[in-house]
Amino acid sequence: MSEPRKKVVLVDDHQMFRTGVKAELGDRVEIVGEAGDVDEAVAVIRETAPDVVLLDVHLPGGGGIEVLRRLHGNVPSRFLALSVSDAAEDVIGVVRGGARGYVTKTISGPELTDAIGRVAEGDAVFSPRLAGFVLDAFAATDAPAVDPELDQITQRERDVLRLIARGYAYKEIAKELYISVKTVETHVSSVLRKLQLSNRHELSRWAAARRLV
Repeated sequence: MSEPRKKVVLVDDHQMFRTGVKAELGDRVEIVGEAGDVDEAVAVIRETAPDVVLLDVHLPGGGGIEVLRRLHGNVPSRFLALSVSDAAEDVIGVVRGGARGYVTKTISGPELTDAIGRVAEGDAVFSPRLAGFVLDAFAATDAPAVDPELDQITQRERDVLRLIARGYAYKEIAKELYISVKTVETHVSSVLRKLQLSNRHELSRWAAARRLV
């Protein structure tokens, strides 16, 4: 008898991408749910309890890290990040959050099917170059300790903070991240409140001290 297909929830805020992934995976896995933002993801994962969650890093509502924060350890599912980003901070962030692996969207359908199966069985799976980020981050003797301040900031807030530190205006940040200026202001206010800082200049110094720039 053949093994039962792995049950998968696909989380990405682009409908066309989700459609493409489903086409690439074909009938090799069973897609039991989809979501386009953090709240949808949390709800559908709790409802379906899939074997593996394919999780994009950048999502409305706080990003993949927020999904992991709310669900990791509370559901039997394992998480595999599937993202266009190959930035070291994204990889390390979701791994610290509880993901079992991280692959980029250049992966082929058969490779992704294999990665899903391996993660479902408890293996850690990374695209070759990304594995080096993880090894460097967790094996280095001078690796920084967990930063409670940084951990309370969502991925999208980090995106905004990084651009603030680079000197971008709110309008430029909105254009870069495909969000409204009002949303940028909301994220900045949230970060200021969480870090107990007063203005964007203090934010820039804080970000530079943690090499987020």
